[in-house]
Amino acid sequence: MISENTTIYQCSLLYAAVDDVNSHPTILPGRHLNLSIYDANFSGFLCIMGALKYMEINTVAIIGPPSSERAHVLANLVNDLHVPLLSFTALDPTLSPLQYPYFLQTAPNDRYQTSAVTAILSYFRYSQVTAIYTDDDQFRNSINVLAKQLGNKRCRLSGKAPLPPDQTQINRDVITDVLRKVMSMESRVILVHTYSITGLKIFEVANSLQMMKKGYVWIATTWLSTVLDSTGIPPKIAASVHGVLTLRPHIPDSYRKRAFEKRWKKDLSKGSIGLNSYGLYAYDTVWIIAYAIDRLLKEGDEVSFSNDLSFSDIMRNTGLNLKDVSIFNGGKQLLSNILETNNTGLTGPLSFNPDRSLRNPSFDVINMLGTRGRLVGYWSNHSGLSVQTPDSCFNAKQPSNQRLGSIVWPGNTKDKPRGWQFSNDGRPLRIGVPLRASFKEMVMQINDSKKVGGFSIDVFLAAIKLLQYPVPYEFIMFGDGHKNPSYTQLVNQIASNVFDAAVGDISIVSNRAKTVDFTHPYMESGLVVVVQIRKPDSCSWAYLQPFSPPLWVVIAFLFLFVGLVVWLLEHRHNDEFRGPPKRQFVTVLWFTFSTMFFAHRENTVSTLGRVVLFIWLFVVLIINSSYTASLTSILMVQQLQSPINGIESLIASNEVIGFQVGSFAENYLVQELNIPRSRLVGLGSPEEFAEKLVSGTVAAIVDERPYVDLFLSNHCNFQIVGQEFTKSGLGFAFARDSPLAVDMSSAILRLAENGELGKIHEDWLKKEGGCGAGSLSLVSDHLELERFWGLFVIFGSVCVVAVFIHFGITLHRFRRQCHDSKKKKASERGGLKRKRMTSNGNGNGNGNGREDEEKRHWATLGFLYKVTQTHSQPQSENRSPRQLQLQLQS
Repeated sequence: MISENTTIYQCSLLYAAVDDVNSHPTILPGRHLNLSIYDANFSGFLCIMGALKYMEINTVAIIGPPSSERAHVLANLVNDLHVPLLSFTALDPTLSPLQYPYFLQTAPNDRYQTSAVTAILSYFRYSQVTAIYTDDDQFRNSINVLAKQLGNKRCRLSGKAPLPPDQTQINRDVITDVLRKVMSMESRVILVHTYSITGLKIFEVANSLQMMKKGYVWIATTWLSTVLDSTGIPPKIAASVHGVLTLRPHIPDSYRKRAFEKRWKKDLSKGSIGLNSYGLYAYDTVWIIAYAIDRLLKEGDEVSFSNDLSFSDIMRNTGLNLKDVSIFNGGKQLLSNILETNNTGLTGPLSFNPDRSLRNPSFDVINMLGTRGRLVGYWSNHSGLSVQTPDSCFNAKQPSNQRLGSIVWPGNTKDKPRGWQFSNDGRPLRIGVPLRASFKEMVMQINDSKKVGGFSIDVFLAAIKLLQYPVPYEFIMFGDGHKNPSYTQLVNQIASNVFDAAVGDISIVSNRAKTVDFTHPYMESGLVVVVQIRKPDSCSWAYLQPFSPPLWVVIAFLFLFVGLVVWLLEHRHNDEFRGPPKRQFVTVLWFTFSTMFFAHRENTVSTLGRVVLFIWLFVVLIINSSYTASLTSILMVQQLQSPINGIESLIASNEVIGFQVGSFAENYLVQELNIPRSRLVGLGSPEEFAEKLVSGTVAAIVDERPYVDLFLSNHCNFQIVGQEFTKSGLGFAFARDSPLAVDMSSAILRLAENGELGKIHEDWLKKEGGCGAGSLSLVSDHLELERFWGLFVIFGSVCVVAVFIHFGITLHRFRRQCHDSKKKKASERGGLKRKRMTSNGNGNGNGNGREDEEKRHWATLGFLYKVTQTHSQPQSENRSPRQLQLQLQS
C-alpha cells in the first residue's frame, strides 16, 4: 500500500480486510496475505522510490496512490513490471485503461460524479455554473470533463476559480481573493471540487463574505459527505454549509454492511471516527485482490518473478542499482482475474465494465442542514435523478422520472434561487436598438434623443417590469436612420460582445439562433406575398361569363337533343306531343327549354321517356347550381388581374420581386428558394412599396406579415395572395446562454396571459380609419347597374318585340275579318235585291220573305261565331252553338 500521509483510519480498514481474508476458510487456504504500507508524505519522488522498493520484495499488487499525479507516474512503472495497481481515491477520468492497462479504479470514476452534478444543474434548469477547484491533475481534469458534459445539456461552465495544488499555500487571504473573483461573476451557482480541508475553509470564508445568503446555490462534490460521515461537521462551521448540496457514493444496504459498521464502531474505531463510503471501497479493494490471487493459485499458476535484461542496460548506463527489481510473471493473468471479478462486497456487487470502471455507479444526493445531512434523492448512470433507490431502478424496465425531494437552499429558503445576477462591475446592460427609417410604429427614436419608443420597445419595458430583480440597462441606437439597418448584423454584434442584448422587431430565424438566444416571440410573423388589386371593368355581358362559349354551345345542343329524344319516345303514345308538324316543333322547344326552370307542363307517359327526363333534370340541376355559383363569384368578388397567386407562381414567373431593406427576406429568397439576386429589388418605405407596385417595377413584394399589415392599413389597392410560406416570430435577442432570456420569455408569456400585450398592440398597430382590416377582403360591397345592363336590354327587347308581333298579328287578323265582312255584306245585299225582285214577280212574297229573313239571321250568327271564336278566351272553343247563341243574345 502506497499512501501519502496515511491516516490510522485508512490503515485500520485495510488491516481489517487483510485479517478477514486470512481468516476466511476458502480464500487462499494455506497461504497468508501480507500488507505493507509506505507513506510518501506527499512527495512524488518518495512515491516512486516506495514503488521500486516493493518491486524488490516480489509484490503481486499495489493499492494507491491517493492522488492522480502519482497515479500517472506509477501506472507507467507497473505497466513494465506487470503488477496491478488499484486505487480507490485516484479517480481522474483521464486515466485511460488503454494507456495504463495495469491501473484500475475501484471506486466510481469522477466522470460519473460530474455526470451527477450535470444532472442536478439540468434538473433545476441552471444554465451556468462557476467552479472552484484545486488546480492539480485530478480536479482539473474532472472540471474539464464537466465542461463538456454541461455543453450537451445547454449549460456552460461560465467561470473557473483554481486554487494552488500545494495545500500549504492555501490560506484565508488566498481563498478570499478567489471568492471575490467569483462574486464578480454573473453566475450564483458555485461548485466546490477540492480536498476536504480546503473545502471547509472555503465555506467558512464564503459565509463571512455573505455568500451563503439567499440567492446562492452551492454544490460540493463527495469530499463534504466524506467529512460528514467520518468526523461530522464542526458546529462552528455548520451555518457555513447550511443549504449546500453534496454527493456521496451510494452503498446499498445489506446485512453484511450493517454487521461491519457495528463491528467498526464497537471494535475497530472505538467510536472515534465514522465509516465513509471510500473506507468501504478500500476494504473491498483488498478483497478484489484476494479473490483474484485465490483464483490464480487454484488454476495451477505459481507466483513467480523474473529479471528483465533491459534493467541491466539501465544500470550500466545510469549507475542505478536495479538488480533486485523483478517482473511478476503472473501479472497478466492476475489482472485478467481482477477484471473478471464477480463477487459481492460491502459496497455491493463487485464487477467491472468493459471500460474497466465499476458497474452501476450511483450517488446519494445530500442536502446539508447545519451539522447533519438529509437524503433528497439518488443519481445513477441507469436512471438519472430519482427518489427511488438505484437498486430498484436497475431492476425496473423503464427509467424513473427525474425528480428530487424538497431542497433547503442557502439563506434557509425553499424557493429555488434564480442562480445568477448581474455582475457588480457597475456597467449597465448594453441593448442595441435598430434605428429604422420606415415602419416606425415598431421602433422609433424620439426627437433625435436617446429615448426610444414603439410597439417593440413598449413590450420590452412592460416585460422587464415583471422581473423580480432590477435590470440596469441603456439603449444604444444601431443604424444611421436613413435606411433600415441589417438585423443580422445587429444580432452578430451580440455575439461579438459589442451589445449584451438587442431589442426591437427582430425576426427569430435559424441562422440568428445559432449565435444568440431569443426570448419567446411576442408577435407572430412570417413571409407573405403582396400584389396590386386591379378591379375588372364592368361588363354588360357578365351573365355569360360563367360558361365558356363552347360550353354554351354544348348546353344548347343538349337541350335540343333531349327535346328530340323525348319527342321520339313520347309522340306515338302521348297526345301532347302529337298534332301538326308546326305544333309538334313548338311543343318540343317549349318542353325542353322549360326544363331549365323545372316549369314543363307536358307529361311523359312512356317509361323510357321518364328515365331520360329524370337524368336530364339532374343534369339541369347541376348546370343551374354551377351557373349560379360562378355568376355569384363573378358579380360579388373582385378578381385579381395578376397571374401571381402565391409564392410558387411568383418563383415561376421570373418577375421582379421587392423586399424590405434590412429584412431577412432577401437572404431567404436567395438561399432557400434559389431566386437569383438580380430579380430582387430593395425597398425602403411603404410609399416606395406602393409606387413600385403601381408602376409595375416589381410584380410583387415579399415581406413579413406585421409590416404588410401596416402597409395595407393605409394602402387599399393591394392584397396578400397565397398563404404565409414561413412561420416565425419577433423576439428579443440576448447573449448565448444568458439567463435573462429565460426570465424575459416568462415575462412575455405573462403579458400575453393578462392581456397587456394585446393592449400594447392596439395602441401602436391598430389603425383607426384608413382601409382597415376590411380592405384586405376581396368582396365588393355593392353591385353596379352596368353588370346587368346587357341582360336588361335583351329582356326588354324580347318583350317589346313580342308585344309588337302580337299587335301586328291582331291588327292583321282584324283587317282581314273586316275585309271579309264587307265582301259578305255586299254579297248579301245583292242577293236580297234579287230575291225581292223575284218575290214581287211570283206573288209569294209573304211566305218567302219570312224564310229569307230567317236565313239572314243565321248567317249573321255564323259570322259572329267565327269572330268570337277567333278573339274569345280558349275555354269558348268547346261550347255548343246553343250556348253561343244564348251568349250572343245576352
